[in-house]
Amino acid sequence: MAASELYTKSARVWIPDAEEVWKSAELTKDYKNDDASLQLLLEDGANIEYKLDKKIKNLPYLRNPDILVGENDLTALSYLHEPAVLHNLKVRFIDSKLIYTYCGIVLVAINPYETLPIYGTDIINAYSGQNMGDMDPHIFAVAEEAYKQMARDERNQSIIVSGESGAGKTVSAKYAMRYFATVSGSASEANVEEKVLASNPIMEAIGNAKTTRNDNSSRFGKYIEIGFDSRYRIIGANMRTYLLEKSRVVFQADEERNYHIFYQLCASSHLPEFKALRLSSANDFLYTRQGRSPVIDGVDDTKELCTTRNAFTLLGINESYQMGLFQVLAAILHLGNVEIKDKDSDSSLIPPNNRHLTAFCELVGVTYQDMAQWLCHRKLKTATETYIKPLPRLQATNARDALSKHIYAKLFNWIVEHVNKALITNVKQHSFIGVLDIYGFETFEINSFEQFCINYANEKLQQQFNMHVFKLEQEEYMKEQIPWTLIDFYDNQPCINLIEAKMGILDLLDEECKMPKGSDDSWAQKLYNTHLKTCSLFEKPRMSNRAFIIQHFADKVEYQCEGFLEKNKDTVNEEQINVLKASKKFDLLVELFQDELKATSPTGQVPGTGGRTRLSIKPGKSRETSSKEHKKTVGCQFRNSLQMLMETLNATTPHYVRCIKPNDFKLAFSFDPKRAVQQLRACGVLETIRISAAGFPSRWTYQEFFSRYRVLMKQKDVLPDKKLTCRNVLEKLVQDKDKYQFGKTKIFFRAGQVAYLEKLRADKLRVACIRIQKTIRCWLARKKYLRMRSAAITIQRFTRGYQARCLAKFLRRTQAATIIQKYQRMVVERKRYRQKQAAALAMQTILRAYLARQKYKALLREHKAVIIQKRIRGWLARCWYKRCLHSIVYLQCCIRRMKARRELKKLKIEARSVEHFKKLNKGMENKIMQLQRKVDDQHKENRVISEKLIGLETSYGAESERLRGELNRLRGVEEDAKNKANQVTSLLEELERLKRELTVTQQEKKTIEDWAQTYRDEMEKMVSELKDQNGLLKKDKDDLNRLIQEQSQQMTEKMARAITQETQQLVTDLNEERSRYQNLLTEHLRLEEKYDDLKEEIALSSNVSKPGHRRTDSTHSSNESEYTYNSEYTELEEGSRASEDVTRGIDTSLTLKLQKRLTELEQEKQSLRDELENKEEQFQRARARDDAEFKKARGAELEYESLKRQELESENKKLKHDLAEMRRSLLGDAATAAGAPGSPAYNVLLDQLNASCEELEVRKEEVLILRSQLVSQKEAMHHKDEKETMTEPSIFVEDVSKLKDADELKQAYIGLKDTNRSPRFMRQPLEVSDLLSRLRSAAPDFHKLNEDGELWLVNQGLKETIRLLEHQLQTQRRGYDNEVEALRGELQNVKEENNRQQQLLAQNLQLPPEARIEASLQHEITRLTNENLDLMEQLEKQDRTIRKLKKQLKVYSKRIGEMGAGQTEGQTSPGQMVEEPIHPVNIPRREKDFQGMLEYKKEDELKLVKNLILELKPRGVAVNLIPGLPAYILFMCLRHADYVNDDQKVRTLLTSTINSIKKILKKRGDDFETVSFWLANTCRFLHCLKQYSGDEAFMKHNTTRQNEHSLSNFDLAEYRQVISDLAIQIYQQLIKCMENILQPMIVSGMLEHETIQGVSGVKPTGLRKRTSSIADEGTYTLDSILRQLSTFHSIMCQHGTDPELIKQVVKQQFYIIGAVTLNNLLLRKDMCSWSKGMQIRYNVSQLEEWLRDKGLMTCGAKETLEPLIQAAQLLQVKKKTDEDAEAICSMCHALTTAQIVKVLNLYTPVNEFEERVSVAFIRTIQTRLRDRCESPQLLMDTKMIYPVTFPFNPSSLALETIQIPSSLNLGFLTRV
Repeated sequence: MAASELYTKSARVWIPDAEEVWKSAELTKDYKNDDASLQLLLEDGANIEYKLDKKIKNLPYLRNPDILVGENDLTALSYLHEPAVLHNLKVRFIDSKLIYTYCGIVLVAINPYETLPIYGTDIINAYSGQNMGDMDPHIFAVAEEAYKQMARDERNQSIIVSGESGAGKTVSAKYAMRYFATVSGSASEANVEEKVLASNPIMEAIGNAKTTRNDNSSRFGKYIEIGFDSRYRIIGANMRTYLLEKSRVVFQADEERNYHIFYQLCASSHLPEFKALRLSSANDFLYTRQGRSPVIDGVDDTKELCTTRNAFTLLGINESYQMGLFQVLAAILHLGNVEIKDKDSDSSLIPPNNRHLTAFCELVGVTYQDMAQWLCHRKLKTATETYIKPLPRLQATNARDALSKHIYAKLFNWIVEHVNKALITNVKQHSFIGVLDIYGFETFEINSFEQFCINYANEKLQQQFNMHVFKLEQEEYMKEQIPWTLIDFYDNQPCINLIEAKMGILDLLDEECKMPKGSDDSWAQKLYNTHLKTCSLFEKPRMSNRAFIIQHFADKVEYQCEGFLEKNKDTVNEEQINVLKASKKFDLLVELFQDELKATSPTGQVPGTGGRTRLSIKPGKSRETSSKEHKKTVGCQFRNSLQMLMETLNATTPHYVRCIKPNDFKLAFSFDPKRAVQQLRACGVLETIRISAAGFPSRWTYQEFFSRYRVLMKQKDVLPDKKLTCRNVLEKLVQDKDKYQFGKTKIFFRAGQVAYLEKLRADKLRVACIRIQKTIRCWLARKKYLRMRSAAITIQRFTRGYQARCLAKFLRRTQAATIIQKYQRMVVERKRYRQKQAAALAMQTILRAYLARQKYKALLREHKAVIIQKRIRGWLARCWYKRCLHSIVYLQCCIRRMKARRELKKLKIEARSVEHFKKLNKGMENKIMQLQRKVDDQHKENRVISEKLIGLETSYGAESERLRGELNRLRGVEEDAKNKANQVTSLLEELERLKRELTVTQQEKKTIEDWAQTYRDEMEKMVSELKDQNGLLKKDKDDLNRLIQEQSQQMTEKMARAITQETQQLVTDLNEERSRYQNLLTEHLRLEEKYDDLKEEIALSSNVSKPGHRRTDSTHSSNESEYTYNSEYTELEEGSRASEDVTRGIDTSLTLKLQKRLTELEQEKQSLRDELENKEEQFQRARARDDAEFKKARGAELEYESLKRQELESENKKLKHDLAEMRRSLLGDAATAAGAPGSPAYNVLLDQLNASCEELEVRKEEVLILRSQLVSQKEAMHHKDEKETMTEPSIFVEDVSKLKDADELKQAYIGLKDTNRSPRFMRQPLEVSDLLSRLRSAAPDFHKLNEDGELWLVNQGLKETIRLLEHQLQTQRRGYDNEVEALRGELQNVKEENNRQQQLLAQNLQLPPEARIEASLQHEITRLTNENLDLMEQLEKQDRTIRKLKKQLKVYSKRIGEMGAGQTEGQTSPGQMVEEPIHPVNIPRREKDFQGMLEYKKEDELKLVKNLILELKPRGVAVNLIPGLPAYILFMCLRHADYVNDDQKVRTLLTSTINSIKKILKKRGDDFETVSFWLANTCRFLHCLKQYSGDEAFMKHNTTRQNEHSLSNFDLAEYRQVISDLAIQIYQQLIKCMENILQPMIVSGMLEHETIQGVSGVKPTGLRKRTSSIADEGTYTLDSILRQLSTFHSIMCQHGTDPELIKQVVKQQFYIIGAVTLNNLLLRKDMCSWSKGMQIRYNVSQLEEWLRDKGLMTCGAKETLEPLIQAAQLLQVKKKTDEDAEAICSMCHALTTAQIVKVLNLYTPVNEFEERVSVAFIRTIQTRLRDRCESPQLLMDTKMIYPVTFPFNPSSLALETIQIPSSLNLGFLTRV
């Protein structure tokens, strides 16, 4: 094809660009062969001229059509070149957020730097079992392809993951291993897949580190072989490592870290177990702080260490070994901090007592002196002598770092070795899949030995990759039998020879290392001399003599020779190693170095052992050379290990994953074209493209070509033979036959031919579109013209009529206006005249009235002045009188107050003296009475004297008062005179002021009158306005009434909706509960099946291993016969069954788990049985403890009483002493005047006497109370001792028992005294006169006081009385406080409600009337709503309480049933089947009459079950007999057992029936017909049990005869639950069977098959072909699905399945169809197009039509397809504007946000007329859907099963009419 045909106007090309690498442009004119340049238009609108080289005609690369952009496989592109690959990857990564893309056999994975939800278990299940080309690119697809080829081809596989640091290699390898672990499972009990995954955190901790390019960069290469057995289940794994970066241990660049494990240990140094390591922050150690970036954002090193330790434990490395490893790591950190100082220029030293060296020596168990010696010295050996040479500080530091690196390398090797040991099992390995995670091609500013080895490994891998790609291309051509020509591809063997051949770089490096004085410079000169002139791939830099350049397959790399020799030698001081080997305290360290002579690789190459066959490279060498293996250089070792790796890879089928790093800044979904192109060139993707493009990259099957380019054919060109048709058409379209080749099944095209054919197809379609558009537009324009013409005529007609009407109206208005003007002018003039007349009359009236008022006012003022003068004078006189009276009263008050204060003070003194005396004279009653008589006598004498003194004082006071009154009167007369003189002046001033106020008042009155007139006018106007408003308010009132009615109606509707929603929520909750219950049944069934399988395996293995000897487990007990009928006891049932028939010698995980569970349940059961006994023992101990406490309390009581008695005696003695002193004082001072009334001594005595009297009165009351309580206490104690058991000690005993010591007893007694002195125990104190009379009486006999111990005897009664009263008082006070608090709360609520109501009322009063009414209505609505919510909350609480009580009642009833059933254990008849042990049920009996049944003998029970269940053919029964016949026969047999009242027969029949049904389902569970048959019969049997149970709820639809057939003796409600659970299990098995049949049909029939031919255009699919959408022979179509659904439906109908159950089955079928279809749609980019959406909607309509034909539209099946329908609509709707986004959000309510965004990202145009979805539109959708509360899960759960219900469906069939056919062989049954 000529270039002029492709480079035409509007053709798009790629041109080089410095920034974007490649830039798109468009030709503005056609290209001709002699043109020297191209005129291009860039995307930014700039015009440029592109120069062409006339010699080579370097035409720019052509751009692919838009429909090919974004393809899953790069080989599907028509133009295969670098810009096309780069652009396709960018579009998929940036626009579609797709990180995986195929490139032939390579999977290109771009690191998104963001966590994506595409690695879940649901995604793994979606890719499992699928062809690699049928799903979108994914690492799981590569893993599935490797797993499938391993099983199909019986050949080992390898997955090679490569890429530079930060590209995601480790993550990709991890996900591949996770896929294998999830899909394959484990073949042993050790869960090897978990161990394989557990090795990842360990290797990441010790081998990964943070670099500037990656936070989790693998600094070593590893190859993991995952072993599989013959059933392709994981049995073990083995790991090989390559080239660990040891230099990172001692040095890190800026923004980098050491290995993760060091930082994990430092972050966990605070833990107790790490205290001995002496670690601290990572910034405190040299080896962890050099990069100045010790923390990674988002990573918790402490948690990571926990993960690492858990992984160690899972892999069998115990705690002691783990702590040993951590000791070694901590020792390395301490060793790095050892400071070496200069001693002189040639030697160095370590200061003594260096704490880090001390810590290092203690951790590794070596001596400080030896380690310090050999860190600064080295030993030199000659032929005759040995020298010890000191080292300079720099060399000593390097030796220290070398030791650290060597220790870490040994530790790394040890861990890898033990990980391999943990992953190896004894099972024979059948095959393996290897996962190679190795470093990619590296080039830095400074490249050293590590980069050289890495690039050398990549050269070898690239060579293997090229050969494999070339081999596949050759096989494809030979398979299709097309001419094969050798394709030239890049062979990097010369570069490999340069490195590894004889006299190559590695050879010269090893030779230089052997030289005594070898150096990097001399080695560089050897390289120049050897290769500079002989090899074109080797170059020398111009400005350096210590570097060299190698032309690798990816790029030129300049290596610096410095350090090559040292790193290649990898030397370490031998004496330091010997010191470490001599450690006697640390065995692990010795173990690390004991195998040093046998080590072959310092980088961790571990030989594989056990479980698989290793590839041998060469036969073993002699023993003489093995002793020198440890002296091999690093380069030699790496070359050998790489050679072994290549041989392993060549022996497997490789799969390639190339990881690309999109940018260097770790930005999420950011694409840097420069970096991407650099990596694409380095990883071989472009080489794959080049090899493909050199041959025939585009390949189409004949059917696909015919379907795609049918539009280019004429009708006459279409022949029956489509292959011949394609040949003829292609020869006409493409003249150059070299551009294509015809194979056996495919057509092969050169690069660009598909684009040319697409251009022809697009041109043809464009011409057809133009023709269609032309015709449609003509029709639309004609239609529009006719519509406009008709509209114009109509408008004219109406316009003219309107103009005529306007003219007539104008004439009428003109005449009317003239008449109106005449009458208006007359009215105006008349009004003006009347206004003037009225004004004149008003002026005259006002003037005359004013003059009259002035005269009247003058007369009135004179009269009022006289009255004012009279009032003022009277007021002044009254004021003077009031002041005098107030002064007199105030004086009297002061005098009386002074006297009262004196009296009060006197009374207080007396009270205090009496109280003191009372305290001092306790219990002195007799003496006080004598003293009181004496006081009375003295009081009589003093009274006579006092009366005389009072008489004199009275006379003196009367005379003084008279004289004082006369003096006051005279003073008052003088004051009155002065006041009257002053009052005259003030009255004159007041008169002047009143005159001024009168003038002002007159002016104000006039103003007020004017205002009143104005106000009157305004009020009249306001009245008129109010009348108008009143009318409006009436109208508003009517409107409000109508609004109230509407709101009430709305509230009613709202409540109805709320009730409906609540009902729906309850239904949802019920379904969820039912679903959980049925899931438990499913799990129970699965465990039953697993148990049966395990039992068979155990039996088989035991018979094989030890025939004739079988020993059962000791736990095998009566639990075998237990069976539980409720899901709550499922675990108990599993535990009891797990112990049956299990031999002790078998070691399987499931058996151990079941035995463990059984032991736990038995222990729990034993603990529950012992609980009652423990309670009884506790009760007995409580009784004994109470007795002891009571005795202890009695002892404390006695101690308390003795203490009280002693205190009373001491107080009595004190009172006696005080009273004696008082008596002596009174007798001695009787004759003196000091004792006279009013004297100090007299007052003191009086106070003391009053106190003594008060104390005596209190003591009297105490005596009386004690005496009364003593008797009652004795009676109570006597009654208490007579009781058999003391359940609760008295309050008194409890209180006394708490008093531990004497101080507490004293405090209690003091409190008792204070209580007795409270006001309620005190009487009124004695009068002073009585006290004095008592004091004057004779002294009593003090010795006789308290001689009989009266106070001590009644002390016990007093104490108990006080305690009881205090307890009652406290109880009453607490009750009162609670009531007060409650009342206060209620009062507060009432106040708040009142305040709120007042606020609302005030707000409403401020509002206008209409707003006030609306506010009141709103308030009322709010109040009612709140009340309703409160009531609903109360109702919910009650419902929850009821449900809780019901559950408890159910549990208790079942426990009672179990306890009752336990008594009847062991009564099972010998004929009972033991395959499924059934828990016996306690069946209550009934007394009813019975007739009509089937009788059988007990020995015929097994025959009945065998003929009716086990050997019954469902097909014959369904065709020839009535539906449900087995169920009816079984029920009739059950009725006879009920009739004869044989509970054992009932139980065995039901047990045998259930077990037999389970057995037949286990045997034929994959047969849909069998499962459906027994589902129908089980449901019918359940309905019969309900219908004839005798319950009124189930007898409504029965006939009289059917009611007579009800069961009379047994209640089988619990068995109904068991049979219901069995029906649920059968239903779930039916769903699984149906799913297995439908699963292969769904994707092919719903998505891939073109039901509407010609709508979906087939696009090129590249190397990995998808399933053809054309209905080939053997493929499934939509008709296949419909036929299968009809088959299911007809089978269920023939078996008599309940209609409601059929609806539920159909609903589940449609859910599976919708979920599987939608999940595949979300994972297949080629299916997300407009035409595919139309196909899906058509297919869904066909399914709906099927539902309509079967009458199942109401079963809810259509609703399950709603997500699929909305996804199809989403593919077809417009996706441009914001309105479109809003429409999509409202339409796709059944799809999640993740699903909507995924479909939009995957949307791909099939034709050029469709448009892609923009990124901005997708972001708009995400913004609008941000507030949705939904699950982030992308795929639907295809395993979800709707909860099933079995609505009661009574049978109208009479049991007596049922005939048993002879074909069933049931002749032993007798009709009764």
